[in-house]
Amino acid sequence: MAEDFSVVVLASDLGIDARPFLTRTDEVDEQENWHDCPQYLGDDEDFSDLDLLQFFTLQGLDKSGHRIFRIVGKYFPARAVSAERLKKYIFQKISNQCPEGPFCLVYMHSTVQKDDNSPGITILRWIYEDLPSDIKDRLQVVYFIHPGLRSRLVIATLGRLLLSGGLYWKIKYVSRLQYLWDEIKKGQVEIPEFVNNHDNVLEHRPLTDYGIEPDPFHLSEVQSSSLSLNRYENRWVS
Repeated sequence: MAEDFSVVVLASDLGIDARPFLTRTDEVDEQENWHDCPQYLGDDEDFSDLDLLQFFTLQGLDKSGHRIFRIVGKYFPARAVSAERLKKYIFQKISNQCPEGPFCLVYMHSTVQKDDNSPGITILRWIYEDLPSDIKDRLQVVYFIHPGLRSRLVIATLGRLLLSGGLYWKIKYVSRLQYLWDEIKKGQVEIPEFVNNHDNVLEHRPLTDYGIEPDPFHLSEVQSSSLSLNRYENRWVS
């Protein structure tokens, strides 16, 4: 008897990893059985190298009283850190530093380069789906700062397919830092200098993030963290 099958067509220029769509449903179900079992809590893996990069850090509180985890996309060396290690690091960070109570994410997308700093939307979806249900429930909102045209298009067109409904509706775009202060008091989250500089560019050239206007400060050429990680190269290779 012929088995049922489906076809998923993805645009090649969106940088989507198709592997999650090729995984058999029964295999996925087996992998998801651990969701509510905090197996990584007993993991003694050393993440001091990732801590030094400061791409995922606990900050203050938003105006609703939620703890803030700041994510600086430009600091993340996507080429050097595996998806599995990134998942373990995020889980351990949240479990250890914010074991209970609601929290939010402030993600700074400013000058992120897809190849150097972005793990990909499907990997982010995989990490989120593998988090225990209580952590997913405690995540209240994701402030997406300086979203570019490509990010908006990918999330708008494929977000409902690649992201679970709970995460999709928690994303809140923040095109300028002045709008972030409506949700978070100044001083509660540290803003890197290059993010402030990029925000100043948008003050006079608001279409820079959409590739329509030039970037006079060449912020998109800021050296990526992945280029300065030689001291940890042996660890990642192993």
